[in-house]
Amino acid sequence: MVNSLKEQPKKRGRKPRTEAVKSQAVEVKPRRTNKWDVSELDWKRYHKHQSDEFRQVLLDKYVPLVRNVATRMAMNFPRSVELTDLVNTGVIGLIEAFNNFDPGRGVKFETYAVPRIRGAILDELRALDWVPRSTRAKSREIDRSYNELENRHGRPPEKEELAKHMKLSMAELYNALDDVSNTSMLSLDEVVYREDDNRQVPRIETVIDKAVHSILGEIEKDELRSFLVVAIDRLTEQEKLVIALYYYEELTLKEIGEVMSISESRVSQIHTRAVGKLRGMVREQFALTG
Repeated sequence: MVNSLKEQPKKRGRKPRTEAVKSQAVEVKPRRTNKWDVSELDWKRYHKHQSDEFRQVLLDKYVPLVRNVATRMAMNFPRSVELTDLVNTGVIGLIEAFNNFDPGRGVKFETYAVPRIRGAILDELRALDWVPRSTRAKSREIDRSYNELENRHGRPPEKEELAKHMKLSMAELYNALDDVSNTSMLSLDEVVYREDDNRQVPRIETVIDKAVHSILGEIEKDELRSFLVVAIDRLTEQEKLVIALYYYEELTLKEIGEVMSISESRVSQIHTRAVGKLRGMVREQFALTG
């Protein structure tokens, strides 16, 4: 009985029409729209009723536009600037743009609002910035000149080259660098690489308390002081005098020039040359001693 049952062969034929349709179906992607896409109907409702309710609806729909502008601007700001603060300030600019917007001019609200949002954010940052705008401008000028000289020579420029390029004396350049160096802010929570084991740690863990004295540190300082006495003795008489008047008598470059009957720029050149020699001798000495 079992042997009499034969396996029926599978019939070959076309697939059902429904399966063929499924296999040929093309995925249709939805049309990309802005997250802040507001229809003309929304604006018509607002102009018709002029109510606070419809005004709030429109403002809420444009909040993603503010976030988009703030996110793009945050890329050029330090990490200490919070995106949330930028968005909150940008919303103020959005409200001002909304109140002053005239639809009769034929300009889209987004086109009108974006510069106002950016302006509100920049105005707030300038108001909170404790650094004078002149110092910020000076910092940008130094960076621009430094990068231009570095690209031209293929190496970091010397201080004398930078001063000549910016048409400043060495004293003016050092004063500018001092002003700019005081404008940098660091976050203690920022993750950095530790020097001894190259491990990522918060910056606050790398801060050394200089008030805590160590025996090894005192020995290193004494050794450095002893070597500086020898190194200064290797300078020329003119360089020794400039170093003594500047660091021990605490005279300015102008006052040193009057004492030595030379120009202030010449004093600056002698000072720069002497300090460069001392640095080179210190590096060589401590590299040799390990």
